[in-house]
Amino acid sequence: MSASRTKFYLDKQNAKWSGVCAGIADYSGVDVLWVRVGAVLLTLMGGFPWTLIAYWMVAWMGTPKPFALYGSNEEAKFWQGVRSNPSASTRDIRSRFRDIDRRLADIELYYTSHNRRLADEIDALR
Repeated sequence: MSASRTKFYLDKQNAKWSGVCAGIADYSGVDVLWVRVGAVLLTLMGGFPWTLIAYWMVAWMGTPKPFALYGSNEEAKFWQGVRSNPSASTRDIRSRFRDIDRRLADIELYYTSHNRRLADEIDALR
């Protein structure tokens, strides 16, 4: 069974304690330092018992991230974009495929059209 790339995982490889903040950072694409600073500030600014309870509940219920979930940093960034804004990711992929299709059509048109210079070059190679 393959791991889902859109699911929240505890990031034990980059963890300080249990990987909750690193998991949130990996899931959202925000730098882990800012997630940790935000968690500490939220705790100190009046959310003391509740933030710690929520932290330990997530640590208890969360699944550790599979070791090789992403093949590269580029793939990790792509999946973070899918999680944060799926419609923009879909638009971007459609745009890339349209561009590839247009370029392939241009190549096909160039090689299938009656191009005397190209025909002369091919004949010269024979």
